[in-house]
Amino acid sequence: MYKEQSLSVKDITQTGIFTALTAMGAFISIPIGPVPITLQSFFVLLSGVILGSKKAMYSQITYLLLGLIGFPIFAGFSGGIQSLLKPSFGFIIGYIAAAYAVGKLTEAKPASHIGLWTVVLTGTMIIYAFGLPYMYYVLNIMLNSNLSLFRILQLGMLSFIPGDILKAGITVFLAKRLKSTLGTLGTDL
Repeated sequence: MYKEQSLSVKDITQTGIFTALTAMGAFISIPIGPVPITLQSFFVLLSGVILGSKKAMYSQITYLLLGLIGFPIFAGFSGGIQSLLKPSFGFIIGYIAAAYAVGKLTEAKPASHIGLWTVVLTGTMIIYAFGLPYMYYVLNIMLNSNLSLFRILQLGMLSFIPGDILKAGITVFLAKRLKSTLGTLGTDL
């Protein structure tokens, strides 16, 4: 029989903190084309490592829903249902899957340094796996831009790789420190 599991106040608080951090990451934005450089993906990946799969996923679902109902928490201080029409919205959808996957992979076993790098880079690739096709659809199908696949990759991925590697490195560094610190405080991460 299925046993329903409820979220504790601590779970809700941790989830809310990472929802807020993801929103703050959107405010640190450098517009360079249809997809700006932000710190959102950093907090998405960190949420997976720190919170685990379910709480990390909930934090990103909450972020997405708050933005869609109109809170200006997406990059460029935007929000609302019209955000669905932005070329970058697919990356936000990818945050949910990436947070869950990173959390699930880190729950499986304690990750070594290399293992944690692999998990974080896998999460980054999941964000791209959602974001790039969505971007292609919005730009080429909805807006009839006729951009090549290579041009879509340039606009939505290639120029972001150096920053994503840097964010991955910081995520791995902080995750190891935070997990060991929080673990010594007796939390059940």
